[in-house]
Amino acid sequence: MRNYLLLLAIGLLWGSQFIFMHQAVAELPPILVAAGRALCGSLILGLLCLFMRLKSEHTPWRTYMLIALLDATMPFIMVAWGQQHVDSATTAVIMGCIPFVTILAAPLFIAGERITKSGLLSVIIGFAGVLTLFWPNLSQGMNAGLLGAIGILFGASCFAIGLLMIKRFAKDHPVIVARNILLCAATQLLIATPFVTDLSALTMPSSQALSSMIVLGTLCTGLVYFLYMALIQRAGPTFASLSNYLVPLFGVMLGAVLLGEQVKPTTGVALALILGSVAMNQWAQQRRQQREAALCQAS
Repeated sequence: MRNYLLLLAIGLLWGSQFIFMHQAVAELPPILVAAGRALCGSLILGLLCLFMRLKSEHTPWRTYMLIALLDATMPFIMVAWGQQHVDSATTAVIMGCIPFVTILAAPLFIAGERITKSGLLSVIIGFAGVLTLFWPNLSQGMNAGLLGAIGILFGASCFAIGLLMIKRFAKDHPVIVARNILLCAATQLLIATPFVTDLSALTMPSSQALSSMIVLGTLCTGLVYFLYMALIQRAGPTFASLSNYLVPLFGVMLGAVLLGEQVKPTTGVALALILGSVAMNQWAQQRRQQREAALCQAS
């Protein structure tokens, strides 16, 4: 039961991030929102590492810098920028594309991984979901909404590749991995901020925007990373990956309830197709693991 409660908590926290992101970027530049989020998250995980007396020993910092660029820096920037042009429900559904981007990229990063027929079919279904989601904008030509959605999809793709690099290269304790990635991302974002934002033109944001950014960093980044790593240790990565089903679902529901966003019919269809593609791939993967286990027992 505790594992399922952790799973629901992760889905709820990651699904709610789009609500707080939408509120923060209304008054703050996307890169500042991203930097504040990464900094708050790294501080929370840093305190946790001190409490648990964990130290980084295996993975070099240059590796963490590269992983952070893909797994945190680029997704944080692109999602924050894209949400200036699309609503949180659409963002949540686009981020649901992460699993089938991972399916496509996995053979390039992890030895022994391959795209099966069922995996390829799930990718096709997932792509149909993305196309369905984008169709209202595509039919109107290139506009800000379409560019924002493409930017979020690019950020989601970077995150998926970053996850594969974590699996291949990051050898430290999971909490240390999360802390170091967010610390590197915060450093990258703070260095880049003066070059892309006119800091002298900034005005003091409202308490709502500031509190949204703090919640993003502490709960939707720092805490959720810790819960995700804890769930991996308790139940394994396969069970933890089920959170990918819940994130877009919670994102759409919370956007409609808390922000009063209208859920378009195409959003519902896209959500069903994307979740269906992930579920199909998960089912096929479990069947393959069961067959391999049966063969090992038979031999």
